[in-house]
Amino acid sequence: MWIPCAVAIDHNPPRDRARMQTAPRTSPNVHLDRPNVVGWKEPPRVVIDVLDAPPTPWVSIAPDAKWILFVEHAAMPSLADVARPMLHLAGVRIDPATDARHQTVFGLGLVLRDLEGKHERRIELPAGKRISSVRWSHTSQRIACLLVGESGTGLWSTDVASARLELVVDRINATISDGYEWMPDGERLLVTLVPPCRGPSPVKTALPRGPTVLEAAGDTTPLRTYQDLLSSEQDERLFEHHAFSMLALCDPRGGSEVSSSIVTIGHERMFWGFEASPDGEWLLINAIERPFSYLHPYSGFPHSIECWRIDGSAHVTITHVPTAENIPIEGVRTGPRHIVWSAHGDARLVWLEALDGGDPRVKVPHRDKWMELAAPFDAAPREILRLEHRASGLSWMHDSQALLARDYDRDRRWTRLRLFDAHGKVITLDDRSARDRYGDPGSILFEPVARGRRIVRQRGEWIFRAGDGETPEGPRPFLDRQSLATLATERLFESGTDAIESPATLIDDDRVDGTGAGHRGEPRLLVTHHESSVSPPNLRLRKLGHDAFEMLTHFEDPAPILRELTKESLVYTRADGVKLSGELYLPPGWKGERLPIVLWAYPHDYVDTGTASQVSAAKNRFTRVGGPSQLFFALCGYAVLDDASMPIVGDPETMNDTFLEQAVASAKAAIDELDRRGVGDRTRVGVGGHSYGAFMTACLLAHSDLFKAGIARSGAYNRTLTPFGFQAERRTLWEARDSYLKLSPFLNAHTIKAPLLLVHGEKDENPGTHYLQSERLFHAIKGTGGTARFVSLPHEGHGYRARESVLHVLAEQIEWFDRYVKR
Repeated sequence: MWIPCAVAIDHNPPRDRARMQTAPRTSPNVHLDRPNVVGWKEPPRVVIDVLDAPPTPWVSIAPDAKWILFVEHAAMPSLADVARPMLHLAGVRIDPATDARHQTVFGLGLVLRDLEGKHERRIELPAGKRISSVRWSHTSQRIACLLVGESGTGLWSTDVASARLELVVDRINATISDGYEWMPDGERLLVTLVPPCRGPSPVKTALPRGPTVLEAAGDTTPLRTYQDLLSSEQDERLFEHHAFSMLALCDPRGGSEVSSSIVTIGHERMFWGFEASPDGEWLLINAIERPFSYLHPYSGFPHSIECWRIDGSAHVTITHVPTAENIPIEGVRTGPRHIVWSAHGDARLVWLEALDGGDPRVKVPHRDKWMELAAPFDAAPREILRLEHRASGLSWMHDSQALLARDYDRDRRWTRLRLFDAHGKVITLDDRSARDRYGDPGSILFEPVARGRRIVRQRGEWIFRAGDGETPEGPRPFLDRQSLATLATERLFESGTDAIESPATLIDDDRVDGTGAGHRGEPRLLVTHHESSVSPPNLRLRKLGHDAFEMLTHFEDPAPILRELTKESLVYTRADGVKLSGELYLPPGWKGERLPIVLWAYPHDYVDTGTASQVSAAKNRFTRVGGPSQLFFALCGYAVLDDASMPIVGDPETMNDTFLEQAVASAKAAIDELDRRGVGDRTRVGVGGHSYGAFMTACLLAHSDLFKAGIARSGAYNRTLTPFGFQAERRTLWEARDSYLKLSPFLNAHTIKAPLLLVHGEKDENPGTHYLQSERLFHAIKGTGGTARFVSLPHEGHGYRARESVLHVLAEQIEWFDRYVKR
């Protein structure tokens, strides 16, 4: 996976501030009595300039941290990319032309540079190809990438010495799998190929063979409102056509003799996942089987988990997993689940099994157990350990008999990490609220071993942890080491108070001072990710224990105009005593006048006021904007309170019973604070949000008179259409009818009198936020005499990606609040 490192390298000069207030180029269309195609609008020029600034490359650091790969990409995809033909099948969107998942963002260039900056080489891409994904070998000597062209997807590879891409194999199938994995030797690759004898895509028959029939027979299957599900026999045939693939072993060292380095394995299956054992002798495969379901995405279809000898001499079925029926809300399947290879041994499987029937409401002393089975997988599996709560992670230490296991208590929202050693000793490394940002001891750091498996990074008695270091004054990221003997921690690095500098990669180094000081294998160097309110994110190289650093990248500010915004972290208090926070942005050249307010938020749930009151604002964060960001309002004369706290506090089973009261109280507290500070005009306030934030927006407009207008993007407004839970709601509609009805702004559309702008992508793939939700809320508001506008974005999903769409949404948003809030 690529990790976005920063923003753009270059930028356009800032425009005259007077232009910030100019109206969009296209006047608004207000004829709401019939559908209208209004043409693509554009926001003020200053907004376009910020969005079109060349973006900073994505950065991928080699596992040994000796090389950095920069992946260049465009600022935004075009509508043509977003509108590429796709098939909506079994919860996945397939690009039939590329035999891969539908993708809109691609890499356009590769640059390889050593850590010391002495050698930098551009890796040339073949003509007409774009980068779908990039993956380092654990040896750090080779890079593999999927390149997409008009005729399909191919796997290409290079070594760091030559920095020259060579075709490994074409016709990769990456529709339901990733398409490729490195083998344990770090040289060869395991891939899924388009079957060589695959025929043409199935043609839809003129007449169906009969009706589609679904049946319920007394079972209880809570169903999420999944989208893109199969719905016909034709869908089934299409899904099978694109899901079937052939496993093959490829050796990129074959050079131009590509065909001689490819060996197919087994027979065609619908491979969902595949991975080689540490010794490279066995393959763990996950293959989808019939019968397909019309109620679940492919992850809920029956599937078989098997182990194959890579030479084809043995084939062992580990388990058959049935259709995902009768799984309670927040429950898990019964039988083996989450089957993976152990990091130790030649070929040893581990998996989880539920001890509570998969039902989190059942009271049992232990919920999960970890099991183990070694090759040739013909013996009885062995139980490794039992956990009191639901398992949420397993990690291996250097000692093959020691494990780190994490479990999660859903009732308390509590997480615990413990070390289990070979002698039965159990050591608790952390035990805390999962929402406790201040008390987070940091994530455990890992490293690959010789065969590519990830194990806990350990040196003697010490393990290493890196965290965000959240404090009431803002984040101070850190790197600690923790003793497994005493549990004491030592701080190796901590960000200063004037910036946010986060650990990125810890490096073992024996070249510390050139005199032999230090010991090979001990961490001596640290790559960090540094940013401040005025300096863009860049990589630094630090020597642990020293203040000096070396700049590894020199990315420039892509949008200096954003540095002219006044930014401040606010902390204020709700009427019930819960502390709230948010980031306040004021326009360039603000002279102290009261401004119209944009309040933008997204609700989060908490079980106690202590964790709900923790500050999340970060004044030292470099302000970056992309997509239809609400921060652009600050360039257009508004005071923007971004990420305004909207905590919903209470028992996880019933907290939504007071959602409305708490949301209104949080919004009022924010407006009161801006009014008290003299920066905002409480008579001119607009509210907005995306997804669950859009739902919040509609609720606030329906149940308060705090706002002059609202913007709700890609939301859900009728909770009877998500009857088996939503967001943090665990109860079904039939268990909490009053709450579901109360939390359905659609049913209170007659009380939404403030003008509401609704935006939704026509191809929204997110469960629970079906396009129908916005369409019907607009009809309800219009039918009851309210004021609303519904912008339907062709080809867009839950988020908006195409440049044309992003600019249009920004133009609509600015117009809407200029018309109904600013005046």
